[in-house]
This record gives sequence, C-alpha cells and structure tokens, in this order.
Amino acid sequence: QVQLVESGGGSVQVGGSLRLSCAGSGSFVSINAMGWSRQGPGKQRELVARITSGGSTNYADSVKGRFTISRDNAKNTVYLQMNSLKPEDTAVYHCNAVGITYRDGVYSAVDVWGQGTQVTVSS
Repeated sequence: QVQLVESGGGSVQVGGSLRLSCAGSGSFVSINAMGWSRQGPGKQRELVARITSGGSTNYADSVKGRFTISRDNAKNTVYLQMNSLKPEDTAVYHCNAVGITYRDGVYSAVDVWGQGTQVTVSS
C-alpha cells in the first residue's frame, strides 16, 4: 500500500505565501514524477506543477514566476512554494505521484493521489 499525505494549506491574504508539502509512504521502490494539481470552485482540475526524479519541471502558465516545485527524492517528498498568491489560486490542491511499488514479490506501476489540502486566498 502507498499513500500521499499533503500539508501546508491554509488561508492567506492576496500577495501572501504558502508552502505545501506532500510525503509519500509505503512500498514505493521509485517515484518517477510528482506534481500538484488543483481544483477551484466550479472549475475543472488543472495541473499546477510537475517535477521528475531528475529535477525537470513544468508549470501552468498561470503560476509561472510565482510558484516553485521541488522534491527530496530520499524522503519521497514534493514541495510547492507559492508566492504572490491571488484569489484565483483558491482551490483544493492535490499531490500526485507516478512510480513503481514492490509488494509480495510483485512490481507494480502506480499513479497515486493525495486527499488534498485547501488553499484560500482572500482580498
């Protein structure tokens, strides 16, 4: 079994900052890519940022220059530093990991999502 646990969400005012963390646990052998997606009120889920095990990153245009994704491979943890927050960043942020697990002699490819953490930006 594997799981992702997010933390760091909360309420901030416009222009503020938050740092989200997501820790993977369980039978991961390797995690190839980790990322963050979000779903705002009445909106579809969108990819915010993604990082590979080698450190390559990509961001949604709406967050470029304001958000920074990073990861600690040894801890199976990904971070999202969010600066200059805007009301439109209000959403539930979900962590995602794509990797390989090993359990009971079997390797499996997995695509795992966390429960989500709420970020609210008020003006």
